[in-house]
Amino acid sequence: MQRSKLHDLIELARGESSERRRELLRSVTDLFFTSEAERKGQEMELFDDILSQLSSEMEEAVRIELAERMATADAPPSGLLRALARDHSIAVAHPVLTGSRALTEDDLLIVARTRGQEHLRAISQRETVSPAVSEAIVERGDDKTLGVLLRNEGAELSREAHEMVVDRAAENPELHEAVVNRKTLPPDLLNEMYFVVEARLRDKILERNSDLDPAALEAALAAGRKKVAALHGSLPPDYAEAERTIRAMRAKNAITPPVLAGFLRNRETTKFLVALAEMAGVDFQTAKRILERRELDALSIVCKAAGFDRSLFLTFAVLILDREAHALGRAREYGELYDALPAETAQRTIRFWRMRRSTGDVAAA
Repeated sequence: MQRSKLHDLIELARGESSERRRELLRSVTDLFFTSEAERKGQEMELFDDILSQLSSEMEEAVRIELAERMATADAPPSGLLRALARDHSIAVAHPVLTGSRALTEDDLLIVARTRGQEHLRAISQRETVSPAVSEAIVERGDDKTLGVLLRNEGAELSREAHEMVVDRAAENPELHEAVVNRKTLPPDLLNEMYFVVEARLRDKILERNSDLDPAALEAALAAGRKKVAALHGSLPPDYAEAERTIRAMRAKNAITPPVLAGFLRNRETTKFLVALAEMAGVDFQTAKRILERRELDALSIVCKAAGFDRSLFLTFAVLILDREAHALGRAREYGELYDALPAETAQRTIRFWRMRRSTGDVAAA
């Protein structure tokens, strides 16, 4: 009965009227969805051929209607579905790319590698996105597209894709919030974002660190980036001499809080940084970056993790801000931040920063 009806519709297809073809397309589509019999083999191929040919000749509004219906089908004609997904009109492709569960990973990869940003954003909104498809989107997507993908927790990203995301985000402030808020971002990569995001997002990073259980912390550190991070700048000319001086002083237990403050007060910056880095267990470049950018919130983490008391931290803060009119007032504000920062959270954060030192040692070896 169904086969006879289908062939009757094929006969109607010989007409050249666009209106008649539009009615025919809707009739064949209705027949496809109302049939209770399982469709497979030649019958499915016939449906696929007819629907694909008719839809290719239709205007956008008709293709949109067809795409919306096929997006919900459990087993739609595969050729038709792929054609709708690749349609140059995003209005046609969108319902299929976002909602059809019948599209295979290969189907999605073809679209991700050959179509524009609107198609990539549609794929990024799917209930689930495989690691391979996510990686293709990360490689080709612009910042807006990448933001859509990152905000979808159903999108799986590999370690390598997450690394590419963090590298991209370091240079693109529009991505900062999406990266920091992503629940599946590995903690060590999350902490790489600390030095590039605004204060509000830094607080979120510290909150995540405080909630990290010891086992997850160790796993995150063990999975730390395998590639060596690029240095943030060259070593100063007096670095070797300063390092020798600090090493000799440490051998005599002569590095005390007043000595550290004296280095900073006398503008013996390299000695101060070498000593601070050694005592806090961070790399020289991280300490240098904190000082040059006057990152007093980061300095509070270093001092709290190293066990320095509040008065020493405030001394550092006042000396660093000495050229600012409201240095004392700002130092007091950071003193309150220092008091509120749990030592355990500071120590966990430092452990991630310490990875920068270990990768630097690997590079120098």
